[in-house]
Amino acid sequence: MASKSITAQFEALPKLVKVLILIVLGVVVSGVYRIVRYLETKNIVTLVAGILCFTGIGFVIGIIDAVTEILSNKITLLAD
Repeated sequence: MASKSITAQFEALPKLVKVLILIVLGVVVSGVYRIVRYLETKNIVTLVAGILCFTGIGFVIGIIDAVTEILSNKITLLAD
């Protein structure tokens, strides 16, 4: 049995749970998600976006993540 990556485990959660997590812990989850995603894909833009989530722009990215989760069932903004 192959274990899923951390981001795949997050994506496997029910939509309502993911949206609630993003609303309550948006800044932290958005940053950590992107940093872990960078470790999986080695896309430097994803790493930079993850680091920026821990600055003042993180609140905006957290809201955008919640909206994209509702619309497309996946975090999509700079999380390639």
